[in-house]
Amino acid sequence: MKKFAFLTVGFEKPTPEIMTAWGAWFTSIKDNIVEQYGLRNGREISAAGTKDLPMGLDSLTGLMVVNAESLEEAEKMAQTNPYITSIRIYELMSH
Repeated sequence: MKKFAFLTVGFEKPTPEIMTAWGAWFTSIKDNIVEQYGLRNGREISAAGTKDLPMGLDSLTGLMVVNAESLEEAEKMAQTNPYITSIRIYELMSH
């Protein structure tokens, strides 16, 4: 079994409908979830300096690690998510 990171993108003020949809999605993939985190209060550090990252439609808002046999299987899980903007999937490699 491989591990994949799901990075959720996009923030809007949660409504009861959004929270219900997310809860149902988490339940549907709960056997594959290894870890999950919400993201907030971010900063970007670069050669140009440091800037605060506001929450908006292009913000990274969550990180979840899931077990899946392949990128395609992970993609199928992500496609059922009630995402705000998108989900980015990366295969995790251990060192």
